[in-house]
Amino acid sequence: MSPWELGGPPGDRVTLRGIEVFARHGVLAHERELGQRFVVDVTVWLDTADAAATDDLTRTVDYGELSGAVAEAATDPPAALIETVAGRVADVALARDRVTEVEVTVHKPGAPLPVTAADVAVTVHRSR
Repeated sequence: MSPWELGGPPGDRVTLRGIEVFARHGVLAHERELGQRFVVDVTVWLDTADAAATDDLTRTVDYGELSGAVAEAATDPPAALIETVAGRVADVALARDRVTEVEVTVHKPGAPLPVTAADVAVTVHRSR
């Protein structure tokens, strides 16, 4: 079984799940007008060996800082598609020096659908 089949690429990773934002994303006018809740999950891959050996925050990704940057990127500016939002968040995460890969899932639990559904989500994977 490949590393991807086991949940992602090989290596160390930091995961933030359930970052909630209120934003005005959507194709429909009322989504842009009223806004709604979005939930973002982010996993970044990086080598954490130096950080573990030295107990030094500067040798890893600061997940407190990253969570704020993710929330900001997921909020503004408004976009029609959550694919756009996911791409923005991925770009923000990859801007960190030590991050080599990222996976972002943007959930839109209140998506206007003609059926009952618990969630709609888009996941993107990017690397440098």
